[in-house]
Amino acid sequence: MSEVPPILSRASLDAQETLSKLDHACRDWGLFYLVDHEVQEIEPLFSHMREFFLRPQSDKRQVQRTRENTWGYYDKELTKNKRDWKEIFDFGPAKGSMRAQWPTNAPDFRHLCERHFAACERISFELLAAVSKNMGVSERFLFRDFQPSHSSFMRLNFYPTCPNPDDTSRDHISAQGHLGINHHTDSGAITILTTNGTPGLEVYVRDQWRPVPPLDDALIVNIGDVVQVWSNDRYRAPLHRVRANDSEERMSIPFFFNPKHSCNYEPLPYDKADSPKYRAINWSEFRAKRADGDYADWGEEIQIDHYRI
Repeated sequence: MSEVPPILSRASLDAQETLSKLDHACRDWGLFYLVDHEVQEIEPLFSHMREFFLRPQSDKRQVQRTRENTWGYYDKELTKNKRDWKEIFDFGPAKGSMRAQWPTNAPDFRHLCERHFAACERISFELLAAVSKNMGVSERFLFRDFQPSHSSFMRLNFYPTCPNPDDTSRDHISAQGHLGINHHTDSGAITILTTNGTPGLEVYVRDQWRPVPPLDDALIVNIGDVVQVWSNDRYRAPLHRVRANDSEERMSIPFFFNPKHSCNYEPLPYDKADSPKYRAINWSEFRAKRADGDYADWGEEIQIDHYRI
């Protein structure tokens, strides 16, 4: 196993050599870089994004998310029931059931966000097809869990400078200081991350926190809990976190590729010698419980291990 995550090319996802690299990446890291992705014009999006987050709080709270409508701005999110040092803006599919909230007088901001969403959506289906083949099912078999409409969403993360960053030499959570995002796994299937080039992401591999430095012209991709369940723990969703920074702002844009609300998922029967490690899970129920953990007064953050047999 190398000391840095592997690099895969989107242009050769169908090739057996790339599928083999993808298999090792999912087993060893749960994370990899993706190049040749053809995602363009990221800099203008980051520019509009920064302009939004630097607006007065009164402006941003005009589009603040609620428990009833989780699209919009928020600055008090919890991870592992600990406050993150970040501000976020979430939005879903343009034709989704929830009403997206967009800042006023910013048409280019919305256009760039929706275009980036569409690009990541296309890449996610391609990655899903490749992961499916590695798990022994046909490349379109799992599309059923995402069609005709999925519950994916995109998040704009803004990490302002922090006067009291956490000591990241500690294990997971310390009593003092802040992390940009506390340690967690992603609840969905696949996450595609675009960054502005400022480091901060770390992944827990081989009993050690390891940095995932930005790579020019590369997306960072990690698998989530849904793939972990499908693969019956062959592929483990990686534990990761984001360091806070006392001297430099950081921005990132994760796209969370999530199943349709009615999806029920469980281990795929491709390895008949291995008994299922999870009971069937309803995505809508699981996601709702995870989302409630984002708020201090709504409940515990449910984890995938709650569903182990």
